[in-house]
Amino acid sequence: MLAIGASFTLSIFQFNLSPLEEIHLPLYKGSTLRGGFGHAFKRVVCIQKRRECSDCMVKSTCVYSYVFETSPPEDTEILRLYKNIPHPFVIEPPLTSQRIFKKGEEITFNLVLIGKAIRYLPYFIYTFDELGRIGIGKGKGKFHLKSVTSEIKGHGTEDKSENAGENGIIYSVEDKILHNHFRVITAKEISLQNNSPSNLDIEFLTPTRMVFNERLVAEIEFHHIIRTLLRRISSLSYFHCGELLELDFKKLIENAENIQCTDSKLRWYDWERYSARQETRMKMGGVIGRAVFEGDLEEFMPLIALGEYVHVGKGTSFGLGKYAILEIKF
Repeated sequence: MLAIGASFTLSIFQFNLSPLEEIHLPLYKGSTLRGGFGHAFKRVVCIQKRRECSDCMVKSTCVYSYVFETSPPEDTEILRLYKNIPHPFVIEPPLTSQRIFKKGEEITFNLVLIGKAIRYLPYFIYTFDELGRIGIGKGKGKFHLKSVTSEIKGHGTEDKSENAGENGIIYSVEDKILHNHFRVITAKEISLQNNSPSNLDIEFLTPTRMVFNERLVAEIEFHHIIRTLLRRISSLSYFHCGELLELDFKKLIENAENIQCTDSKLRWYDWERYSARQETRMKMGGVIGRAVFEGDLEEFMPLIALGEYVHVGKGTSFGLGKYAILEIKF
């Protein structure tokens, strides 16, 4: 079985927001949360707010540049020609259709931090607290950051942390104290969950944008998933977890092409987001729905299982490419 070691680490946190007034959000809330976070984050930490990160003298040590304007370091051994690399975080927005949140209700989302980004959790907490004063959505509705908790259950692993704050609370609006003890899990732990299935049922929960031969994939085949996960996970491992994965990409892709899709209920879902940086609306459609794959799946399960946490394809930082393993048959 393919090995992704203990160097690949991640933590999941649940953020609970309490509206102070009516908040209006779009149907898909990930881009609003990520966009608001980026704006507030730069406002909190940037020392040269009018300059581009690429021209800033402190970009190599700046937490904003590392988290939000993620680019390969100058001495990188891989992806030298790439301007950007995967961000070390994923915001998983609430998938509810509710768009208006009234005072007294709650908005909940998950934040996945990967590798070195875990140490910057306090920045994320402070920034979302600051974003509450700035406001989000149409009309810039204000909110309190009510609490942040360690969130592992529901992702297929048992929370065995003994050091988390009471009831897993890391931060709360009541005491504003950061309990810096939370669960960190490794790719190795995740990969031990599944053995040798012959049948895999996957549901893509948010629009999934995978690219093959320079075109967005509308009809997903198993090798599309593996190709995309190999690129994403190997980049995350190298740039954010300090480990170059020694994987036989060519052989894995060849084997993935032998896995058959035996049932597909996939469809294309179109949506738009507004890019403040580009001052334009952008089409961000992707595939959602269920697919069943059959074949010799054992060597791919560490990638598939880890992908449940880190998502797959483009736009993962605001929650695109989220999928769930619904059923495994042996």
